[in-house]
Amino acid sequence: MGFFDKLKTGLSKTKASIDDKINGVFSTFRKVDEDLLEELEEVLIMADMGMDTSLEIISRLRDRIKKQNIKDAEEVKVVLREEIQNILEIDNTLKLGTKPSVILVIGVNGVRKNNFNRKNCK
Repeated sequence: MGFFDKLKTGLSKTKASIDDKINGVFSTFRKVDEDLLEELEEVLIMADMGMDTSLEIISRLRDRIKKQNIKDAEEVKVVLREEIQNILEIDNTLKLGTKPSVILVIGVNGVRKNNFNRKNCK
């Protein structure tokens, strides 16, 4: 199994874990209130989303819930997904025009990031 296959496998497991935890919160809380938002915030932080990113996602979610007068937990789930996608969107094109170029590799524990080298960049 190659580097990228291992990375995909690790990320798939992480995604499934986060999905399970978020769905668990929504199965526990039917009412859209501050308790629901606090639980979602905790799940995001525990999923290694980062404190600042988690707080920003929940802040945006809270604003949209108020502005759109959202009362349904399923609708909150849709808006949460949109906000996570919005905050994580990045320009993923490599700009390797400078010498030397530096690539920072991040990922899930256990996917052997230390095996990443020039031959994997082809």
